[in-house]
Amino acid sequence: VQLVESGGASVQVGGSLRLSCVTSASAIRGGCMAWFRQTPGKQREGVASRYIDEITIAYARSVKGRFTLSQDVAKNTLYLQMNYLKPEDTALYYCAAARTCSSIGTLRESTYNYWGPGTQVTVS
Repeated sequence: VQLVESGGASVQVGGSLRLSCVTSASAIRGGCMAWFRQTPGKQREGVASRYIDEITIAYARSVKGRFTLSQDVAKNTLYLQMNYLKPEDTALYYCAAARTCSSIGTLRESTYNYWGPGTQVTVS
Protein backbone atom coordinates (compact mmCIF):
# COMPACT_ATOMS: atom_id res chain seq x y z
CA VAL A 1 0.00 0.00 0.00
CA GLN A 2 1.44 3.34 -1.05
CA LEU A 3 0.52 6.58 0.69
CA VAL A 4 1.60 10.00 -0.52
CA GLU A 5 0.77 13.13 1.45
CA SER A 6 0.68 16.68 0.16
CA GLY A 7 -0.62 20.09 1.16
CA GLY A 8 1.75 20.96 3.95
CA ALA A 9 2.91 24.57 4.11
CA SER A 10 3.79 27.48 6.36
CA VAL A 11 0.72 29.35 7.53
CA GLN A 12 -0.16 32.08 10.00
CA VAL A 13 -1.90 31.45 13.30
CA GLY A 14 -5.63 31.16 12.71
CA GLY A 15 -5.18 30.06 9.13
CA SER A 16 -6.31 26.92 7.35
CA LEU A 17 -4.76 24.10 5.34
CA ARG A 18 -6.04 20.98 3.67
CA LEU A 19 -3.79 17.95 3.59
CA SER A 20 -4.29 15.20 1.02
CA CYS A 21 -3.22 11.58 1.08
CA VAL A 22 -3.40 9.68 -2.19
CA THR A 23 -3.44 5.92 -1.79
CA SER A 24 -4.67 2.72 -3.39
CA ALA A 25 -8.29 1.70 -3.85
CA SER A 26 -7.82 -1.24 -1.48
CA ALA A 27 -6.62 1.07 1.30
CA ILE A 28 -9.31 3.72 0.96
CA ARG A 29 -12.09 1.13 0.67
CA GLY A 30 -11.07 -1.32 3.39
CA GLY A 31 -9.37 -1.14 6.74
CA CYS A 32 -8.66 1.92 8.84
CA MET A 33 -6.97 5.13 7.81
CA ALA A 34 -5.65 7.96 9.90
CA TRP A 35 -3.62 11.13 10.15
CA PHE A 36 -0.77 11.35 12.64
CA ARG A 37 1.70 14.10 13.44
CA GLN A 38 5.13 14.21 14.99
CA THR A 39 7.49 16.89 16.26
CA PRO A 40 11.20 16.28 16.92
CA GLY A 41 11.84 14.29 20.07
CA LYS A 42 8.20 13.34 20.57
CA GLN A 43 6.10 10.28 19.78
CA ARG A 44 3.71 10.25 16.85
CA GLU A 45 0.30 11.51 17.88
CA GLY A 46 -2.92 10.28 16.34
CA VAL A 47 -4.85 13.30 15.05
CA ALA A 48 -7.85 11.88 13.21
CA SER A 49 -8.90 8.43 12.10
CA ARG A 50 -11.52 6.65 10.07
CA TYR A 51 -12.68 3.16 11.03
CA ILE A 52 -13.23 0.32 8.54
CA ASP A 53 -16.96 1.10 8.35
CA GLU A 54 -15.98 4.39 6.65
CA ILE A 55 -18.40 6.19 8.98
CA THR A 56 -16.83 6.21 12.43
CA ILE A 57 -14.34 9.05 12.75
CA ALA A 58 -12.26 9.84 15.83
CA TYR A 59 -10.31 12.97 16.67
CA ALA A 60 -7.66 13.82 19.22
CA ARG A 61 -8.95 16.22 21.85
CA SER A 62 -6.41 18.81 20.81
CA VAL A 63 -7.91 19.13 17.32
CA LYS A 64 -11.59 18.34 17.85
CA GLY A 65 -13.77 21.08 16.42
CA ARG A 66 -10.93 22.46 14.29
CA PHE A 67 -9.87 19.53 12.09
CA THR A 68 -12.09 17.46 9.80
CA LEU A 69 -11.22 14.13 8.19
CA SER A 70 -12.92 13.23 4.93
CA GLN A 71 -12.34 11.07 1.89
CA ASP A 72 -13.04 10.94 -1.83
CA VAL A 73 -13.27 7.29 -2.77
CA ALA A 74 -13.35 8.04 -6.50
CA LYS A 75 -9.97 9.77 -6.16
CA ASN A 76 -8.53 7.29 -3.63
CA THR A 77 -7.76 10.27 -1.43
CA LEU A 78 -8.02 10.96 2.29
CA TYR A 79 -8.16 14.59 3.43
CA LEU A 80 -7.52 16.51 6.60
CA GLN A 81 -9.05 19.97 6.69
CA MET A 82 -7.31 22.02 9.37
CA ASN A 83 -8.85 25.30 10.54
CA TYR A 84 -7.94 27.81 13.26
CA LEU A 85 -4.39 26.56 13.23
CA LYS A 86 -2.20 27.13 16.28
CA PRO A 87 1.59 27.11 16.72
CA GLU A 88 1.28 23.79 18.57
CA ASP A 89 -0.12 22.24 15.37
CA THR A 90 3.33 22.60 13.82
CA ALA A 91 4.54 19.09 12.96
CA LEU A 92 5.29 16.59 10.25
CA TYR A 93 1.93 15.09 9.31
CA TYR A 94 1.66 11.47 8.22
CA CYS A 95 -1.06 9.45 6.56
CA ALA A 96 -1.41 5.84 7.73
CA ALA A 97 -3.38 2.76 6.74
CA ALA A 98 -4.14 -0.64 8.22
CA ARG A 99 -5.95 -3.57 6.59
CA THR A 100 -7.31 -4.75 9.95
CA CYS A 101 -8.05 -2.68 13.02
CA SER A 102 -10.07 -2.43 16.19
CA SER A 103 -12.72 0.24 16.58
CA ILE A 104 -11.13 1.39 19.85
CA GLY A 105 -7.56 1.65 18.59
CA THR A 106 -7.83 3.81 15.54
CA LEU A 107 -5.68 6.62 16.96
CA ARG A 108 -2.90 4.32 18.14
CA GLU A 109 0.31 4.26 16.15
CA SER A 110 0.65 0.50 16.66
CA THR A 111 -2.59 -0.10 14.71
CA TYR A 112 -1.04 0.97 11.42
CA ASN A 113 1.47 -0.79 9.24
CA TYR A 114 1.52 1.45 6.17
CA TRP A 115 2.85 5.00 6.33
CA GLY A 116 3.48 7.87 3.96
CA PRO A 117 6.67 9.97 4.04
CA GLY A 118 4.91 12.94 5.64
CA THR A 119 4.22 16.58 4.82
CA GLN A 120 5.40 19.50 6.95
CA VAL A 121 2.98 21.97 8.51
CA THR A 122 4.40 25.07 10.17
CA VAL A 123 2.20 27.56 12.01
CA SER A 124 3.64 30.87 13.20
